[in-house]
Amino acid sequence: MSLKARLGKGRILMAPGVHDGLTATLAQQAGFEALYLSGAAVAYTRLGRPDIGLTTMSEMADTMALIRDRVELPVIIDADTGFGNALNAQRTMRAYERAGANALQVEDQTYPKRCGHLADKTLIPQAEMVGKIAAMCDARASEETLVIARTDAVAVEGFDRAVDRAEAYLAAGADVLFIEAPRSGEELARAAAHFRGRVPMLANMVEGGDTPLKSAADLEDLGFSIVIFPGGIVRALARTAQDYYTSLHAHGTNAPFADRMFDFGGLNGVIGTSQMLARGKTYSGE
Repeated sequence: MSLKARLGKGRILMAPGVHDGLTATLAQQAGFEALYLSGAAVAYTRLGRPDIGLTTMSEMADTMALIRDRVELPVIIDADTGFGNALNAQRTMRAYERAGANALQVEDQTYPKRCGHLADKTLIPQAEMVGKIAAMCDARASEETLVIARTDAVAVEGFDRAVDRAEAYLAAGADVLFIEAPRSGEELARAAAHFRGRVPMLANMVEGGDTPLKSAADLEDLGFSIVIFPGGIVRALARTAQDYYTSLHAHGTNAPFADRMFDFGGLNGVIGTSQMLARGKTYSGE
């Protein structure tokens, strides 16, 4: 089922953040119906740096291609600002679509951008973002590839202006709207209510961010169609890795940590090593 068709089913779609083939595989095995390739998660893991616009378009496209080689689930990919003007955004659309993305999320921050839950964001003019959305819609090879328009205006221009910008982005052709970082449950509810029945709305749950955390069920009741958890997996892995390295350094062995990790066979079982080797034999005449 395409992402576009799934959004027509009415039930809220949960898309956990992933950043490589392994996390995508694990999320698929857990039963999720779609994935979110987070630019922040790629910056955290590949660069060891914060989400302040350091990740490049080609790094994201390469990561998308590796994930698509591993899983079949629909993937929403973070396109940041499109990495430049409308023409850059068109190139990003073509590159991400070729890599296997099913939806591109583009935002109205200036370039380089920063995490939507960091302070001191700045925005491009509304008209420039409208043109960027239209350009991306024109560049896509398939109408099944969605454009998700995100506005960061709540923190910069206020909630009402964020809604005004979202209206303009919808008129420009956006398939899904994303008002980033509402500061209260009331603002979350107002955003969803304003567009309910007109366009799918996406909510972003960031642990420790500006928006109060809500469950998928609660967000569905408000009227949201998609909820992403973009960086949760990296925060979980980073905490585990920190504990792992501390334990190994202190003890000189992994024995005290063994109950918190896969052994060699366990991980090979998760990633399907034996099945892949068996499939290889069918091509070797064995």
